[in-house]
Amino acid sequence: MSAKVAVVTGQITINDGGSFLLTAADGSIDDRRAQGLFVRDTRLISYYEISLDRQPLTPITSSPITHRVARYEFTNPELLTAKGTVPAKKLLISVRRDIIGGMHEDIDITNHHQECVELQLMLAIRSDFVDVFRVKAQQLVTEGRMETTWNDNTLSNIYRNGSFTRGIRIQPDGETPPRYSNGRLVFDLTLAPGETWHTCINFIALVDGEELVPKHTDAAIDATPAGEEMESFLGLATHLHSSNREVERTYQQALVDLAALRIPVDGGTPVWIPAAGIPWFVAVFGRDPLIASLQTMAVAPNLAQGTLLKLAEFQATEKDDWRDAEPGKILHELRQGELAHLQQIPNTPYYGAIDTTILWIITLSETYRWTGDRSLLDDCHAPLEKALTWIDRHGDFDGDGFVEYCSRSQDGIQNQGWKDSGDAIRDTDGNIVNAPIALCETQGQVYDAWRRAADLYDVRGQPNRAQELRQKADDLYQRFNDRFWMEDEGFYCLGLDGNKQQIRSITSNPGHLLWSGIVPPERAKQLVQRLFQTDLWCGWGIRTLSAKNPAYDPIGYHTGSVWAHDNSFIAAGLKRYGYHAEANRITEGIFAAASLFQNYQMPELFGGIERQPENFPVPYSDANIPQAWAAGALLWLISSLLGLEADAANRRLHVQPVLPDWLPDLQLTKVVVGEATVDLRFWREDEQTKWEVSHQHGELTVCLSDR
Repeated sequence: MSAKVAVVTGQITINDGGSFLLTAADGSIDDRRAQGLFVRDTRLISYYEISLDRQPLTPITSSPITHRVARYEFTNPELLTAKGTVPAKKLLISVRRDIIGGMHEDIDITNHHQECVELQLMLAIRSDFVDVFRVKAQQLVTEGRMETTWNDNTLSNIYRNGSFTRGIRIQPDGETPPRYSNGRLVFDLTLAPGETWHTCINFIALVDGEELVPKHTDAAIDATPAGEEMESFLGLATHLHSSNREVERTYQQALVDLAALRIPVDGGTPVWIPAAGIPWFVAVFGRDPLIASLQTMAVAPNLAQGTLLKLAEFQATEKDDWRDAEPGKILHELRQGELAHLQQIPNTPYYGAIDTTILWIITLSETYRWTGDRSLLDDCHAPLEKALTWIDRHGDFDGDGFVEYCSRSQDGIQNQGWKDSGDAIRDTDGNIVNAPIALCETQGQVYDAWRRAADLYDVRGQPNRAQELRQKADDLYQRFNDRFWMEDEGFYCLGLDGNKQQIRSITSNPGHLLWSGIVPPERAKQLVQRLFQTDLWCGWGIRTLSAKNPAYDPIGYHTGSVWAHDNSFIAAGLKRYGYHAEANRITEGIFAAASLFQNYQMPELFGGIERQPENFPVPYSDANIPQAWAAGALLWLISSLLGLEADAANRRLHVQPVLPDWLPDLQLTKVVVGEATVDLRFWREDEQTKWEVSHQHGELTVCLSDR
């Protein structure tokens, strides 16, 4: 078996709601790197160095303990002090940090020398208040002014740029008060043999008129609103038990990641929805929480309800080219930092995503299937009408019958599907394809959205509207299969370019078409076979781009890497079309990869390098960890493997389990369908999968799917 491997970033990340800390493994923060204490899109601490008598500490080990707590252990190098020499490795220094709105830090120093030591503990702490966009791009520019004061044992850094203000107050809280000298907090210490000295420091974030005061690290996990929401989420979620402990631990870590990523969203009714990922996407997005909601229907259907309602509140009402907004469109991204506040970027919110509006419709349908909540349909009816109108009037802006994207904003995103990096869409020669582009999976999503919306109109007693939408879907089905199929490849093209010519490169995108149901059964076999040829299938998962493409790069962001969420869509589609073994093959590869990452934590993406008996998945160095749809992918893969499909309105749950030999048994507790909850047990017996309801509360019929 492969050895365990940690993601080689050399960094530690912890968070609480919209606050997060990103440090080097030794706990330091370098303002020239993408590190720091960030709160609401602003870096409040940009530099941190701890030393003894100006000598750097010697790191021993460090690790996150929970999603919001990290611990760092050090010893000392040989120290030449004013009172004599302290031999190396005689002091044990422990630093613990806890993100609770702001940050709380505990520092303990124990003297294991046989003599008394006198020394100075020095903390160099600086702030730059750079917007998170500029930190990520390493454009460390601010336009305002900062004022630093030391008063009443408190170091305050306050930044102002017009109406935008951010600040940090640093308050030591221990028996030994420091002095502030030459840009450092200095503690003068005398430690007898065996003595331990302790202090703690509160980092109080000042944002949007609020003081985010941290609490001591012995506070319970539910000491903050984010902690309470996390506990509630984990308490209500479906849990998994199996004799395969790797799968069990990976599943549990995915639950924790999703719970930890949830952030509060103001405007109307406060709602907690998952941020996209840490460190760069701790913000309100459209695509990411919708996909995470779809992935977690069998685990936490309540996640989708808040997401749908909150995103509907931000639905665009007018055309705004700078923000790529059009009436009825669901947002892509909303930011709260300096650049957004001063209207220097369009993310206020920005609407440049082609799929969020369509995914919103799909998610509404799937949420109704799992909850049977008619009130949700009523609350979302007007936004649904607007979203459907957007598809017709603005999604298909050139009237060719396909939805395409093209940014109208000088500061907009050029590629607006889920592969949204600037170099993601390549032709067969490896050249970048410029917009407008009609992606294949977007057409599948529209087809699915129209059919699902038709079902919702049937529920509302509007059969004529339902029939109209089904006819539109049927017409698109024929039109799409005529234009996007590549007979010589036995595969669908990536999309149509601005000249309405096929983009014939081989990518993972067509795999999503199985999930949408737009693939004729007679073509599905060819599509599936092509997905598992070695240029796409690397053993860990399906690559984003064929290894035969000249632009292939196994550690490129969208040009050959493996994304768990991408593969979860494909696996769900394979299951839909009856390719159980192939769906399980993807599930095995993704879970095997996750089990080899530190803490069983699935990163945003990893390298598409071929899997070998003695190698491991190669990390992508700038991946977000945790990331919402990467965590959600693991949960969806399990529910797809079991073939879970809900019909809450009729109090039914369909199952179609096919357990592989590497997962001989599985139990899910507290699966919620409508008003009922059910525990399900699955096991292999003579290469067949058996199942039973082990506990049930409420009226629900669980039956084998006839698909």
